[in-house]
Amino acid sequence: MAVVLLTVYFLISNYLNLWQGWPGASTLPASWFGDATANAQAWIQGLLYPVLVVVAVIITWRLPHRSLMDDSQLWDATAAYVVRIAFWGVLLVGMVDSLISFLRVEEMLASLVGEELAGNLGRATFRGTYVHYPLLILATVVAALVRTISVSWLALLVVFAEFLIVIARFVFSYEQTFMGDLVRFWYAGLFLFASAYTLREEGHVRVDVLYSHLSHAIQARLNIIGILVLALPLCWIILSLGMWDRTSSLNSPLVSFEISQSGYGLFVKYLMAGFLIVFAVSMMFQFCSYLLRNLAIVLGEYVPEDEEEHHDVQPMFEDKV
Repeated sequence: MAVVLLTVYFLISNYLNLWQGWPGASTLPASWFGDATANAQAWIQGLLYPVLVVVAVIITWRLPHRSLMDDSQLWDATAAYVVRIAFWGVLLVGMVDSLISFLRVEEMLASLVGEELAGNLGRATFRGTYVHYPLLILATVVAALVRTISVSWLALLVVFAEFLIVIARFVFSYEQTFMGDLVRFWYAGLFLFASAYTLREEGHVRVDVLYSHLSHAIQARLNIIGILVLALPLCWIILSLGMWDRTSSLNSPLVSFEISQSGYGLFVKYLMAGFLIVFAVSMMFQFCSYLLRNLAIVLGEYVPEDEEEHHDVQPMFEDKV
């Protein structure tokens, strides 16, 4: 729980730093003699990290009836929700932004919405703030209501978008920049969003010689070591290096609403930088779920299905993921 809480707070703190002008916890050593308000904000941001660890310990201690599998399924569902939000976000933003770009290319936008609004829609900051962000908020609502969407649908959308390009190019001799941008936008989302989904479904390719022949208990121990040593640190490296300050590789395009060189393409390049954030966060949650599941196996709280018939103790919780 501490890892999840720290991840969520890190994102909130990043928002406060970039969009609300807070100094950030990293300024604490140099904030003693600075502005009093900024000093207080820096201390609040810095102290909340250990406070959240304590909160996680207290919650775990006060809820002794919750098993490891309960928490594993909770973080699994959280990762799935993050991926669903991302899916609906790229779907809605891609379709709406493509429509706006098409109307701009064909010079029909001004006649529909007026010269002033058409001009504003040609600016990345305006389109991102007043078109993309509301659609992303809508995506969070839709993702909470529709829980049957699979990431494989995004693969179908990529094929459909590419099919339209082929038909438009070779049948109607029509092609615009935004059409290729849409394919890349959805294609990037497919690869990065599907990582947590594939981990959840045990779909990642394992290149091993001994692992598959080991007992579930030994496999679980190896998985725990791999998650703690490799998986979780990798997610933290992506988040910390990419979002350390305003000039970092992920923060910079998000703050500046970075777009491609073509003025008539999609205005979504900055969102593609955010795909890496979605990847790191969803994988972080899924790895936490996977870690708890393997701990449950090691502690005997859960027995994998293929061992149940050879085990005298039935599993306390079925793995419904």
